[in-house]
Amino acid sequence: MANFSRRRFLITAATTAVTLVSHACSNSQQSADVVQPTTLAETPEVTGAKLGFIALTDAAPLIIAKEKGFFAKYGMPDVEVIKQASWGVTRDNLVLGSGGGGIDGAHILTPMPYLMTAGTITGGKKVPMYILARLNTNGQGILLANAYKGLGISTDSSPLKEAFAKTRAERRARNQEENIKIAVTFPGGTHDLWMRYWLAAGGIDPEKDVSIIVVPPPQMVANLKTGTMEAFCVGEPWPLQTVNQKVGWGAVTTGELWKDHPEKSFALRADWVDQHPKATKALLMAVMEAQRWCDQDANKPEMAQILSKREWFKVPVEDILDRSLGKFDFGNGRTLEDKNLMQKYWRDNASYPYQSHDLWFLTEDIRWGYLPAQTDTKALIEQVNREDLWREAAKAIGVPAAEIPTTTSRGVETFFNGVAFDPQNPQAYLSSLSLKKV
Repeated sequence: MANFSRRRFLITAATTAVTLVSHACSNSQQSADVVQPTTLAETPEVTGAKLGFIALTDAAPLIIAKEKGFFAKYGMPDVEVIKQASWGVTRDNLVLGSGGGGIDGAHILTPMPYLMTAGTITGGKKVPMYILARLNTNGQGILLANAYKGLGISTDSSPLKEAFAKTRAERRARNQEENIKIAVTFPGGTHDLWMRYWLAAGGIDPEKDVSIIVVPPPQMVANLKTGTMEAFCVGEPWPLQTVNQKVGWGAVTTGELWKDHPEKSFALRADWVDQHPKATKALLMAVMEAQRWCDQDANKPEMAQILSKREWFKVPVEDILDRSLGKFDFGNGRTLEDKNLMQKYWRDNASYPYQSHDLWFLTEDIRWGYLPAQTDTKALIEQVNREDLWREAAKAIGVPAAEIPTTTSRGVETFFNGVAFDPQNPQAYLSSLSLKKV
């Protein structure tokens, strides 16, 4: 994917006078115990911002940045990290902005800033957003009701086609609702796209063979208990809680579908960024430092303890820790231990917002009708993706040059079923897929 020429938003701040460890995966730990001084030129225009989060482990960088004092370290002690009830609420509060009683930015599903900027999920009103960083790769799960445990399904979803047909027939005989309900967290969001890709790869048409419903992440486990749906896709800690409570079992962790796939992003309203360039840089530096902290294995137990608190997730540490260390018990006898599949916050360029990854999300949203086929994806990415700000912040906190990607594309991506996505030719990818809405 060629580097895009674009209007660049320049931040004229001097380099922050801080000393950081040179690599997040080293044995030394970063600390925000002492607030570092900044020059007058670096002082943020404001000392606070309102940032939303959903109770998911990929929100950890925002939570840790608050808990460990990283926001304060960069001159933003009044940042609020505010729990949101659902992705729909997150969207609505971003539309309002903090001036209207909402929020300035959020931990968010990567496609949402694009769908908001295009106006497709905001009632036609375009709400320009900027993606400043990717918050994580990997770390989501596809779960099934216990009724399907005997199928032993993993990456190949095809056995579900017959199983779902049998379920429908049984319900028909009992004069019950026949729909096979599959839950995702937001239309056109990452979980929706993982579920649709997995089903379609097994020959199950998500537009015809099942009914896709929306359930907020923290409500997934409760809804599976009551039989609301047959399967769902959501981020941790809810997949592990499903297994721990024995109300369902896991088919896959999403890294098995696409290793090191992009997931959530850190995004802000474009007007807030444009009005507060130095504060934006401060927020981004704090979040990136938190990502480096979260990615150190030695810090995972403390991270899990923090996230488990009532004000954040209100779940047992046991529902968080194992998956954060790459230990997977799927609840049907299958276990897996692989750090390459765990949620990554920094290592392997997890934080860098590759434009090629944004292009995949836009292509999939076109595939399923969430965006028009004629969408100018290049122009939209140029408008939303602010990898230039990520690079500036990375240099300011002392990230070694070797850890800063030299290209906006990670290249050709290959999925579990052998399908390849070449960001140089997204149309070829889209044309190769047999099941799609468009």
